[in-house]
Amino acid sequence: QVQLVESGGGLVQAGGSLRLSCSASGKIFGINAMGWYRQAPGKQRELVATISSDGKTKYADSVRARFTVSRDNAKNTVYLQMNSLKPEDTAVYYCNADLLLFGDRWGQGTQVTVSP
Repeated sequence: QVQLVESGGGLVQAGGSLRLSCSASGKIFGINAMGWYRQAPGKQRELVATISSDGKTKYADSVRARFTVSRDNAKNTVYLQMNSLKPEDTAVYYCNADLLLFGDRWGQGTQVTVSP
């Protein structure tokens, strides 16, 4: 079974930066889109950014000018560079991958906390 593991979360002050990483391991035949979602307490999980296998990206309007998603296909890894962080970015960030044959898989989540 394929496993996704996130890292890079933490506590930062408003205006700071964090870089999240997510690596897939296990029997992987291929990965289509990969992306990041986030969920704050009491709120629904929302899309943050996605990137297709050929590098096409999509962003939530709230993060478009501040976040950058990228991937390294050789390492089965997706990244999220987060700049100019705001308190409203505070959430658990989850990695998602659309795996060939296996379908969607989710990471365990990593906490991002932005203090005012």
